[in-house]
Amino acid sequence: MCMDGGGLAEFAVTKESLTVSRPAEVSAAEAAGLPIAGLTAHQALTQQAGIKLDGTGQQRNILITAASGGVGHYAVQLAKLGNTHVTATCGARNIDFVKSLGADEVLDYKTPDGAALKSPSGKKYDAVIHCARDIPWSTFEPNLSADGKVLDLTPGPGAIMTFAVKKLTFSKKQLLPVLLIAKGENLDYLVKLVKEGKLKTVIDSKHSLSKAEDAWGKSIDGHATGKIIVEP
Repeated sequence: MCMDGGGLAEFAVTKESLTVSRPAEVSAAEAAGLPIAGLTAHQALTQQAGIKLDGTGQQRNILITAASGGVGHYAVQLAKLGNTHVTATCGARNIDFVKSLGADEVLDYKTPDGAALKSPSGKKYDAVIHCARDIPWSTFEPNLSADGKVLDLTPGPGAIMTFAVKKLTFSKKQLLPVLLIAKGENLDYLVKLVKEGKLKTVIDSKHSLSKAEDAWGKSIDGHATGKIIVEP
């Protein structure tokens, strides 16, 4: 979720503090994926999960669901800049793709182990970057470390209820809804990573603004690999 948003328009107005220059080495399409999806992945990893993207700090075990999607594919790449072991879920057709992004273990979410979110190496997760939907808390809980957290990027009513219950019972294992608060300095950081070849925007498809409904339909379908880009 995001407090600052808007799109599918020929022109948009935003605060200067939320904008950064796009270097010539980064195409407009590559940059277009960063303001929401890239920033969401960055915030969840660095602020909520406490991952240091300079590779310092104690190793953390991270699970990323829907890792081949818009937020997920950024989250895998960014997580691997830190000292992390990344387990990821996706569909069977995208397993090699997610491995190419750097994931250490990849689960087909339609298999029994994938549906149960069980790490092939038996690791417990310190944090889950949850980009998918409709996975109950009861599936996450046995796979979490003693103080593991599920960072839900698309929280529904059930997630909000779980969040409240875990807070009220002082549980060390928690589910936390993630609300993106966009910051210009974080966007600038991501753009520099793309320029340096340390982060890439994988583009699933491009659509003209006049065909934005096609892009929206593909997004709602939930099977895009990387980002869907709408161009003028």
